[in-house]
Amino acid sequence: MKLYDYILSPSCYKVRLMAALVGVKLELRPVDFHPGGEHRSPEMLALNPAGTIPILEDGNVLLTESSAMLAYLASKAAPEWLGNGTPEEIARIQQWLAFSARLTSSLGGARLHQMLLVPGEIASLQARGIAALRELEAGLFEQAERGQKFLASDRPTIADIACFPYVALAPDGNVLLDTYPAIRLWSRALRSLDGFIEMPGIHRLHDLKPEPDIEAKAT
Repeated sequence: MKLYDYILSPSCYKVRLMAALVGVKLELRPVDFHPGGEHRSPEMLALNPAGTIPILEDGNVLLTESSAMLAYLASKAAPEWLGNGTPEEIARIQQWLAFSARLTSSLGGARLHQMLLVPGEIASLQARGIAALRELEAGLFEQAERGQKFLASDRPTIADIACFPYVALAPDGNVLLDTYPAIRLWSRALRSLDGFIEMPGIHRLHDLKPEPDIEAKAT
């Protein structure tokens, strides 16, 4: 299974992370996204006309959307990551998968603007990112009240992996995580999973602070 990969791409990282968590070995084919712009070369556009990465190849299967890659890896190696099959859990997973695209466009856009000078209205990107984080915080708080520490269940699913990288890297776009205790607890829970792998640039500052108190935040 081959992943066309850029080491600093959160979207590529979520596929590498999913593969590590479910025990799938990937052949990594590095792509010179920056500064080379290789993702828009004729070779890469022949694989994905949208000119985006990651791209996952497995025999005759060619995937160009990271959420589909997460589902594919889980289906092949660890179906429990797809949820328990109940209508409620299926719907929650699908809702958070769709939500992850908003994290990519807002927090991801702010990060690209700040780090790679990609054009964008930074104030708008940051405001949209903060709004998304508040929604995520509220969702995780509701889950905590149900006795569940992950987005869709009492155990991690592909929904968590879809959302985690752009949240963890939010400080790169000057969007801080200090005021989101539920998000910080969720991040710690994901980092503690067997097989978890790091990505360059992910901030571990909050891991060094006392565990946040969700109840105190809510009162």
